[in-house]
Amino acid sequence: VQLQASGGGLVQAGGSLRLSCAKSGGRTFNNYAMGWFRQAPGKEREFVAAISWNGDSTYYADSVKGRFTISRDNAKNTAYLQMNYLKPEDTAVYYCAADNYGVITRSSAMNINEYDYWGQGTQVTVSS
Repeated sequence: VQLQASGGGLVQAGGSLRLSCAKSGGRTFNNYAMGWFRQAPGKEREFVAAISWNGDSTYYADSVKGRFTISRDNAKNTAYLQMNYLKPEDTAVYYCAADNYGVITRSSAMNINEYDYWGQGTQVTVSS
């Protein structure tokens, strides 16, 4: 399984970006739950959002709830992270990840060790 994250960039505070994560290889896309994590310089990688195989369940970190939206298009083998009202503290490298088990709970979604495959990351920089 290969995951390709894209869509990062430089944006002013209050702006928006949409990240994409395209999957290739492995089983069909709807077998996997998908997650987004981020890592700022000098900090550990942290959970951002996750979505179940069919999109029925979504989970968010408290810090992004109400501003970010995770979604997926199984026909396009792609997951998305729409980020609105961006803040400087959102600056980080954003990683997408796939979980072999498509059904997730909030606890499993937030667990970095739950995920089996990782993309290469895309840089998001929010200026004040």
